[in-house]
Amino acid sequence: MKMKTFLATRSPFLIVATLAVCIGTARADVIMDWNAKADAIAAEKKVLPVPQARTMSMLHVAMFEAVNAIDRRYTPYKLDLVADRSTSKEAAASTAAYNILLTIYPDQKSALDAALIASLSGIPDTEGKANGIELGKLAASGVIALRRDDGSDVQETYRPYTAPGTYVPTVVPIGTTVGGMSPWVMTSVSQFRPAPPPALDSETWTRDVNEIRELGARNSTTRTAEQTAIGRVWFLVGPPSFNPIVRQVALAKHMDVVDCSRLFALTEIAANDAIVAVLDAKYHYNFWRPVTAIRNADITQNPMTPREPSWLPLGETPLHPEYPCAHCIVSAAVSTVLRSIAGDEVGELTMTSPTAPGVTRKWTKLQDYSDEVANARIYAGFHYRFSTEVGKDMGRKIGDLTVGTQLRGLEARAEPKQ
Repeated sequence: MKMKTFLATRSPFLIVATLAVCIGTARADVIMDWNAKADAIAAEKKVLPVPQARTMSMLHVAMFEAVNAIDRRYTPYKLDLVADRSTSKEAAASTAAYNILLTIYPDQKSALDAALIASLSGIPDTEGKANGIELGKLAASGVIALRRDDGSDVQETYRPYTAPGTYVPTVVPIGTTVGGMSPWVMTSVSQFRPAPPPALDSETWTRDVNEIRELGARNSTTRTAEQTAIGRVWFLVGPPSFNPIVRQVALAKHMDVVDCSRLFALTEIAANDAIVAVLDAKYHYNFWRPVTAIRNADITQNPMTPREPSWLPLGETPLHPEYPCAHCIVSAAVSTVLRSIAGDEVGELTMTSPTAPGVTRKWTKLQDYSDEVANARIYAGFHYRFSTEVGKDMGRKIGDLTVGTQLRGLEARAEPKQ
């Protein structure tokens, strides 16, 4: 879809409001403020990671398309919006964010109205502000149109594996239809689908199931106190588990509103595609979780993997198949994008989590953050080490593809002079 619009006349819509201050004339705070607002709404409504990732990617692509139309530094995603440079970037970004969130959360209209008024009140009532509001509406409507038929509303029809008359647990797993969603960047949902998990008599399987049997058990005597804390911190999943890190990177690099919007757009679409890719693979292979494998180890005919009939993981096992690791693919995709744009060393990064009160994790390298997330899923008793490595590899590929093909600098696409 291509949309080309020129904004040069005064808009009839004038809304009053305030904007926080940060960097330069056009401030990056507006991008981070709406990111945090979207996270807060999702937390209050207990939105699951998949729909929240979709919302975040739409939100940030719309804000990017709006501000990049004013100061064209990068190729757009799909929209071809053009605006005069006097158009207010803050007004455009805020209005785009507001309209995306209002479409997805219409019950939050009062809170969103107040947030928009607050964002716009500090901007002088000029033609530039009015045009920014109109531009934001156009960007939001364009992104909504792009994602209208993306497969996100397909009805769930999961069929448990069973025999006639045999009881199976009745909780329906999550994300069964996500592998059918349209990706933002990948050419297909299976583009990075990995090879099958290792055979149950292989050296890799024997090593990794025994590792998690010891290290990931709820009553483990092998796991250290720090490893237990790390496992609990990363019970937090989805955009809330990486958005605070993206905000810190944007601040550390003193990004203005255009560069900040691009950073967030790239990380959110990479994360969204990572979720789509991993759930495609999970339901393709339907591989068993450690709690199932360890309690049924006797049926594998592998004498090196003892059965523990009462084994439990540190946390509650996520409700979808094991292979590959979803948290690993997302954190690797996000860290790959961030490292590509900001470098691996961005000063001290910190992370807290509602799932581990009082614990603060700190890193000075983005790679360390990604590696910690992968290790945390072993400490939690959720994922075998081979699954974490495969997940990280998929995430790196999706991150590289995203940065290499999307929202690229105009100079990078310029034809060489003859």
